Amino acid sequence: MGLDDKIENEAEKLKGKGKEAVGDATDDRSMETEGKVDQGKADVKQAGEKIKDAFDDA
Repeated sequence: MGLDDKIENEAEKLKGKGKEAVGDATDDRSMETEGKVDQGKADVKQAGEKIKDAFDDA
């Protein structure tokens, strides 16, 4: 996984955690859900990069 991709994925995950926290604090379920979705997207991208790296190493 490239360093740029890793940083980008981690930033997206942190953004999602922030949205989730704000949504929870303000009782905005839509924003809370959006934050969880952002975190999930970041996790999927990171997993895809790890799979790609595994094939590159083989």
